[in-house]
Amino acid sequence: MENKKLFSVSTKTIVATGLGAAIFMLLFMFVKVPSPVPETNFQTAYGIAGFFGALFGPIAGGLIAFIGHALSDFAQYGAPWWSWVVASGVSGFIFGLAYKYVDAEKGELTVKDAVIFNVIQIIGNIIAWLVVAPLLDIVIYAEAVNLVFAQGAIAALMNAISCGVIGTILLFIYAKTRTKKGSLNKKN
Repeated sequence: MENKKLFSVSTKTIVATGLGAAIFMLLFMFVKVPSPVPETNFQTAYGIAGFFGALFGPIAGGLIAFIGHALSDFAQYGAPWWSWVVASGVSGFIFGLAYKYVDAEKGELTVKDAVIFNVIQIIGNIIAWLVVAPLLDIVIYAEAVNLVFAQGAIAALMNAISCGVIGTILLFIYAKTRTKKGSLNKKN
């Protein structure tokens, strides 16, 4: 695997961030399943954040989730719920750490790649939804401790499933569209 720079930003990264944020926002608004815990949904958008983060790095992953969530909240409610917007950005940033270890560009995604991606995204979801979101809810909005940790636990679980299933499937599909290294050999 080539030596990937984790925090480099190219034109390709900027374009991917814009596209990813738009897709994230639309999925966040329209493709979700409510959970039994108030104000908490199964969000398909986190699969997109994980996919783009693994392809373009933590800056892209973080900005996609942060911008997409903020725009979605603004469009739906008139103002973002900043504690969860920040937590989305944190989760997307951590998903993007998989960029260093998972290389879908090589034309195949191994089981090892998928496991590494999923370990990283699960850690990202735990940090974002069991630490960042509840603590910011308490500090910024003076929300009830029991409620925010219940919401955080459900969000961590559902977003890990979303990212794990959707993100992994997208990475496998994307890898299949790339040419395997060494598969184009010159015949004499």
